[in-house]
Amino acid sequence: MKKYILAFDQGTTSSRSILFDRKGNILHQASQPFRQIYPKPGYVEHDPEEILKAQISSAEKVIKEAGISVPEICAVGITNQRETTVVWDKRTGKPVHNAIVWQCRRTAPLCETLKEKGFVPLFQKKTGLTLDAYFSATKIKWILDQDPAFLKEAQEGNYLFGTMDTWLMWKLSKGSIFATDYSNASRTMLYHIHDLCWDEEILSILGIPKIMLPEVRPSSYYYGDIDPSFFGEPLPIMSVLGDQQAALFGHGCFEEGYAKNTYGTGCFFLINTGKTPVRSENGLVTTIAWGIGNEVTYALEGSVFIAGAVIQWLRDEMGILKTSAESEQMALSVPDTLGVYLVPAFTGLGAPTWDMSARGTVVGLTRGVNKNHFVRAALESIAYQSADVINASLEDMKNPLKVLKVDGGATQNNFLMQFQADILKCPVMLPNTPEMTALGAAYMAGLTAGVFEDLADIQKNNTYSKTFYPAMPEKEADQKYQGWLKALEAAKAYKA
Repeated sequence: MKKYILAFDQGTTSSRSILFDRKGNILHQASQPFRQIYPKPGYVEHDPEEILKAQISSAEKVIKEAGISVPEICAVGITNQRETTVVWDKRTGKPVHNAIVWQCRRTAPLCETLKEKGFVPLFQKKTGLTLDAYFSATKIKWILDQDPAFLKEAQEGNYLFGTMDTWLMWKLSKGSIFATDYSNASRTMLYHIHDLCWDEEILSILGIPKIMLPEVRPSSYYYGDIDPSFFGEPLPIMSVLGDQQAALFGHGCFEEGYAKNTYGTGCFFLINTGKTPVRSENGLVTTIAWGIGNEVTYALEGSVFIAGAVIQWLRDEMGILKTSAESEQMALSVPDTLGVYLVPAFTGLGAPTWDMSARGTVVGLTRGVNKNHFVRAALESIAYQSADVINASLEDMKNPLKVLKVDGGATQNNFLMQFQADILKCPVMLPNTPEMTALGAAYMAGLTAGVFEDLADIQKNNTYSKTFYPAMPEKEADQKYQGWLKALEAAKAYKA
């Protein structure tokens, strides 16, 4: 009997594989990190071949260590870091350039030029996105602009573009699958989210040949099989979802108004807006959550570029922490930050500010500040940035947030979760499994494979282990947040 669902969780810093049973319980998981490449300040790259090897390695490890046979796996679900851009030669299967990562700011000048030409309303109306270097479109153009021969090769159909889901499927199927799903397509800044097609006008503006783009399919879909040369047997790919949409699905946020926040390298807040896209008036982006059959579900999203990454920075670059876990005890060792605010705008500011030129800023320093205050300020910055995007979404939705469902590595930090509840003034719910991104991909694959009858059947599996309730006096919470907004203005005032 086919008992298991295998999720490929291709993230920003590692490729992971997680094996789930039919109830959504984790049987085994494995992770394989890969290099972060920084050629210049503001540039971030990955080696696509290294990512592929890491994904295969983690899957082989999971299957072996779980002690199962490949035929027991009924479906594979893929979820991936979004926007990260790969262009490769379909004749050789080799990338023509390193993957340009979603965090990379190299195309910020091009985005500014497009803004000056008045293209912002057009891009927002069609794609739901703001004109920013975060998304894939200008990354593709940058790669094509590196060599006059590149554009010609793309026009002739020899060069292909894909986000990480497309790259993995193309390689794992030996070139027989060239596709993506609605959720990933909607993050490229090339996809018309209302008409559900690659937009000819935007492609023309950027000079990107349509022939190099993958076919777009529903998130719940049988994409084809992984070639048996990889795992000994063919494995059916039954779902594809961008990582943040996968987490929304994993949380069971199937109805309008339900929301989640993922605390990873960045923070990503999504709120389900139902079958109708909601245009944000407050700096958020409109995106496709997922497609099931003929129905598309939309969401509003706010992206915080630097969240858990600020703690990694304190650990790896600053040497203030030996481990990320130490940050909680250090933060709790002092009653407050002594007036310090840290704005980690290392790659500019995301939603709702969208300031590509802002840079990291520390304000409020006095002689009594020590490393514990600094660590606490870094953790608080994650909660403040999340509050910025959540408050913006509530303005658009015209409804208060009743509860926030959360996931990601930083949710293990109790100080951060309690502070988040205090600043938002609403309960924060922590699920039994922190692996909601992979779980969402597994649920979606299980839906395609017939493991689950419908969304209600999936919903039965979801349980939450802990809820953080607001405990800080509202006046104090308001004062702290107002201080953050002042610090934000200071970060925006300094231009790179």
